[in-house]
Amino acid sequence: MNDITIEQIRPELTLKLRHEVLYPEQTIAEMKMDEDNDGYHFAAFQNNYIVAVVSLFKHEDSWQFRKFAVEASVQGKGIGGKVLQYITDFVINEGGTKLWCNARLTAIPFYLKHDFIQKDEHFSKNGFDYEILEKDLSA
Repeated sequence: MNDITIEQIRPELTLKLRHEVLYPEQTIAEMKMDEDNDGYHFAAFQNNYIVAVVSLFKHEDSWQFRKFAVEASVQGKGIGGKVLQYITDFVINEGGTKLWCNARLTAIPFYLKHDFIQKDEHFSKNGFDYEILEKDLSA
């Protein structure tokens, strides 16, 4: 997967993949979040096509990532890990000490593999079950 590049993008460029991967039953317009204009958005490109997106939001020295989506045809090929490392490095460079997310239960093994820890805080929203996972970046 050496042909992957990761770049910061405009929020509206995340919507199509968010829709396809995370919420196919909703409209693309419903993929927008009020806070999108306050965040940082990144995409992984392969052959000039967006194959992964993630949105990142600062909360003092803690950063939350949301709407992390990897195109189904390239899942399991290391792209998600590269994107996660990219935003981790970004947060460290910005002085952040913690990176966290509300993970769908099906994604927890992926995050554990990348040194996130479970906070044993669960909730349900819009028909999905989530758990909060975080990674300490203060070391």
